[in-house]
Amino acid sequence: MKKSILILLIMVSGTLSALAQGGGFQRPPLEERVKSAMEKMKPLNLDKETTAKVDTIFTDFYKAQDKAFEEMRSSGSFDREAMAAKRKEMSDARDEKLKKVLSESAYKKFKDEIEPSMRPQRPGGNK
Repeated sequence: MKKSILILLIMVSGTLSALAQGGGFQRPPLEERVKSAMEKMKPLNLDKETTAKVDTIFTDFYKAQDKAFEEMRSSGSFDREAMAAKRKEMSDARDEKLKKVLSESAYKKFKDEIEPSMRPQRPGGNK
């Protein structure tokens, strides 16, 4: 009886500790991130040509972001400040391209309303 209770307690504690780990944060695939960005761009009512250009801009942006992140990880030393500076540089380049493609009012709406909703949210906010 004591052995079975002990085994049960070990199993329960093992299960609880495994659940508490929460798993690592996995980035969505490139296609999903581009699709999500394009969904958020729908309120701008872009024509087909502009939509295709914006899709290409976001695809290039996310590819560059992934490449920079992978380079940082493979170097062995992940420098937050350097990554933040690189991310800002890439965002500025993306914004310059968008500014050329979008109308002035559409670009303003993107910067004021859409871009803030595109920033990645950290998982597990109630810590």
